[in-house]
Amino acid sequence: MDTEIELKFLVSDAVIPLIPSLITQFAKTVNNKPSRSLQNAYYDTPSRELRALDIGFRTRCADSQCEQTIKLAGEVVGGLHQRPEYNLPIDSNRPNLMAFDASIWPHGMQVSAISKNLYPIFSTNFIRRTWLIETESGAKIEVVLDKGEIAAAGKIEIISELEIELVEGSRSELFALADKLVSQNCIRLGLYSKAARGYRLADENPLMPSKSIGFVKLPNSASQEKALIEAMNFGIRFVQKHEQCYFDKPSLKTLKRVTDGISLIRHTFWLYDDIVSKESTDHLRTELKWLLSELAWVENAIQLKTYTSKRHAFYKKINAAPALAQVIGDLKELQPSIDDINALFHSARYNRLLLSLTTWLIDKHWRKDWGQVELQAAEQSVASIAKRLFNKDWKNLHELLPKEKMLDVIAYLNLRTQLENSLLSGNCLGSLFDKEERLEFRLPWLDISHGIYELSTLEYLKQLCAGQEDEQLAKIQSWLEQKSEYLVSAMEQSRLASFDIEPYWQ
Repeated sequence: MDTEIELKFLVSDAVIPLIPSLITQFAKTVNNKPSRSLQNAYYDTPSRELRALDIGFRTRCADSQCEQTIKLAGEVVGGLHQRPEYNLPIDSNRPNLMAFDASIWPHGMQVSAISKNLYPIFSTNFIRRTWLIETESGAKIEVVLDKGEIAAAGKIEIISELEIELVEGSRSELFALADKLVSQNCIRLGLYSKAARGYRLADENPLMPSKSIGFVKLPNSASQEKALIEAMNFGIRFVQKHEQCYFDKPSLKTLKRVTDGISLIRHTFWLYDDIVSKESTDHLRTELKWLLSELAWVENAIQLKTYTSKRHAFYKKINAAPALAQVIGDLKELQPSIDDINALFHSARYNRLLLSLTTWLIDKHWRKDWGQVELQAAEQSVASIAKRLFNKDWKNLHELLPKEKMLDVIAYLNLRTQLENSLLSGNCLGSLFDKEERLEFRLPWLDISHGIYELSTLEYLKQLCAGQEDEQLAKIQSWLEQKSEYLVSAMEQSRLASFDIEPYWQ
């Protein structure tokens, strides 16, 4: 058995000619292997039993020689792929699942039954260029460039990937080479394997953006350190998933999911500050703040698009004031284009941030300055910490929003950061508690959070109308004031209803 430790990149045609020189600059020695044409077929049952177990099974033929490969469930963290792999030679491109050692299979897997129902799901065919390099410290890294296509059900998807795999030596050398590669601005980290892409193509199941950020999955027995690791991995994958969704089908709502993932990662540093020192994350926090600032326009852009949609109730009102419609049109023109966002996701700074987060997580950098206090805190049950934290948040919200006090627009806008942080804590830790009770409790607060987003846009529109001597704009401003009041009234109803719902963690 081999265990792959590799980083995957998606590369543009513009950067491919630069790869040999980049490798040569980095390595002490470079062994350039001959190019090979690889024909691969991936197998599964009609009910996708191997896929359900996160097992990949393929045959590969090159130069009249064929082999079959099993890749078992592994771990993907920020682009770093680690999976157990087993290879056996075969006489033709027909697979034989029963030839593998029986001890490798997950407990309870019906190997014989699966073997009888296997058929080819999709194929990947590509030209592979390979370089084996040795670094100054003696580490050996295999660099592989694959150019070709995935084919399934009469559809084709392009392969243009660079993989770097650690053969021998320190993992830090792998990340050092990765840093060198992403400095080119035309290379970005890849999350999904050829197999994952092939299954989506074959099953006509395209990658779709999530409707919400969801919840980090945690077992009840999880320690605080385990919960930290799961939340960070969840956040990094969430960002990368929606980055890819944006490339597949650009949309503002998909970009909002990217900012949600970034916010969750930042919140995780704060949430687990018992074991994560601020000093160990200073650089990461700075870069996350930068990335959020690059995408800060997205939320207003979503609201402006909504309000100027012909299907929206505000459309006629806004278009009745040509001056306001013109200002909104000008603002839309100033928004970054799809090409600008593509450039951001290909930028060295963005990809270095993802690499830095991955390195921090894989190498457990938070442990570097630990003493006995941090060690004990790390081993504590996260369930008990969650209850204490939620009780504190709930008490703070009660103090900020006393039941007997009526709130206005300003009060709700000032509440935004506190409420978002409370909801993010629920995203990180809420899976420890009953799903139905959690949903019932969070629903009014999610309504209030969405209301705050809308209030902030109404305030933005009011500012656009203010200070201009235009009768139509004055009427629009008065109308926006009424809309804000109606919205606050609805939010007040949600807030008052929330006091009657039992907290789900108690």
